[in-house]
Amino acid sequence: MANNQKILAESAADDILAMITIDKRFAPGDKLPNENVLSSELGISRTTLREAIRILASHNVLEIKRGKGTFIAENLEFNEHFALGELSNIRLNVKDLYEIRLIFEPKIAYYAAKRASDKELNRIIYYGKLEEELISKNEDRTEVEQAFHNSIAKATHNEFMNRLMPIIYKAIYKGVILSNENPVLIQDTINDHRMVMDFLSKRDAEGAETAMKLHIIHAMRGLGIETE
Repeated sequence: MANNQKILAESAADDILAMITIDKRFAPGDKLPNENVLSSELGISRTTLREAIRILASHNVLEIKRGKGTFIAENLEFNEHFALGELSNIRLNVKDLYEIRLIFEPKIAYYAAKRASDKELNRIIYYGKLEEELISKNEDRTEVEQAFHNSIAKATHNEFMNRLMPIIYKAIYKGVILSNENPVLIQDTINDHRMVMDFLSKRDAEGAETAMKLHIIHAMRGLGIETE
C-alpha cells in the first residue's frame, strides 16, 4: 500500500474509533453503516475504508461477518488501542525528534485553537483526561498521549500537519519510555497538558501555542536535551 493511502486508512480508523468510544454513535454489537454511506461521511474512498476496517478488525475493535456486514466487537474493552498510526521508520535520535516537535507543535496548537470543532475539542480533552487516569494507575500512557497530540493535529484541518504525526509519535514513544522513572517530568506533562487544553477550550490561539511550546521545552529539559 502506498504511504499516502496508508496514512489515510490509519486516520479513517482513528475517526471510526472515535465514533465508537467518544461520540458513542455505536455500541458493542452494532452494525456499521454500509460502505457507500460511511465512506461518504468520512470523505474517503471505499478502498481506504476497507483498509481502515481491516486495521480495526486486527485490533479486535470490529468484527467482519461475511455476508452480513461489519459489527462493533461484542466483547470490546477499549483500552490501549487509541492511536493506530505506525511509527516512522526514520532513524532519528531523541534530540532531533524533540526539535521537530518544538518547531511544529506550537503552531499546530495555534491553528487547532482557531479551527477545531466542538466535537474535536471534546476528543482532545477526553484523551487528556484519560492520560491522567492512566498515569494515576501507573499504566502505560504511550498510545493515549499519541492520540492526544494527534487529535490536536487533526483539529488544524491541515493535511500536511497530519502527515508529520508519525515522526511526532516516535518522539512521544521515546519520551514516555525515558520519563517513566522521572516523577517530576510526568507531573509536568499533566500540568502542561491541562494548560494546553484550557487554552484550546477558550480558543485562545496564542495561549495554546505558548502552552505547547512550554510543554515541549519542559520535556526536553527533563530529558537532558539542550533547548539552546
